[in-house]
Amino acid sequence: KDSCYALHQCLQHGHEVVCIANLHPPPTASSDEIDSFMYQTVGHDLVEAYAECTGIPLIRGVIHGKPTKQDLEYSATLEDQNVRGGDHDEVEDLFELLVRAKERFPVIEAVSSGAILSNYQRLRVENVCSRLNLVSLAYLWQRDQTELLDEMIASGIHALLVKTAALGLSPQKHLGKSLAEVRPWLLQIHDTYGCNVCGEGGEYETITFDSPFFLKRIVSDESEVIMHSDDAFAPVGYLKVRRFHLEDKQNATPSRAVQPT
Repeated sequence: KDSCYALHQCLQHGHEVVCIANLHPPPTASSDEIDSFMYQTVGHDLVEAYAECTGIPLIRGVIHGKPTKQDLEYSATLEDQNVRGGDHDEVEDLFELLVRAKERFPVIEAVSSGAILSNYQRLRVENVCSRLNLVSLAYLWQRDQTELLDEMIASGIHALLVKTAALGLSPQKHLGKSLAEVRPWLLQIHDTYGCNVCGEGGEYETITFDSPFFLKRIVSDESEVIMHSDDAFAPVGYLKVRRFHLEDKQNATPSRAVQPT
């Protein structure tokens, strides 16, 4: 939801969208949920459909690295930059992905991300952008989360919860629900437990099935709840979409996208 709404904001501000860039777990990963401090991996199977949904080219890469450098500030060593050998930090997978994006689309000037609250993530995106002479765009940064959640819902972002990991959220009850459906409950557990209503504390993760700039929407045909940690107070589970299809949208307007050279 955050990345898609940030992209919607880019379009609203007149930017041309060059491509969508995404990192996903390696094919050998035993679970869709991997130990990453930077990237959402649950729901990655559906991201492949975003190119057809939006009419915007999609560039994807594999997360090979680990969060080896966990200090707030980040700097890359020569060992980190050698992503094809050794134990590099996962941030360098983003660097390599954006290098590929710039090679395919030399007109790229900026990178949009859905950063709202995490300085850890924001500073790493800015580090990568500065090394590639790109501007980091973060239209959602430090926004009031309740106001932002309501804006997302009102804009037409249709995102479903695909992971829950907080006191007050139940995998069996809340996974597969839309933001609009869970909004009242998110506000209630915010008041009761102090949870972040946009999930910035890791309370939940979402995948966007439709948005204002989608030409086609994603429809789930078959899904399964997978328990990751059966904690008595805050069980962690995620939704695995087994089958889905795309539906055309009436009166959809293609986004302004730059074609590769």
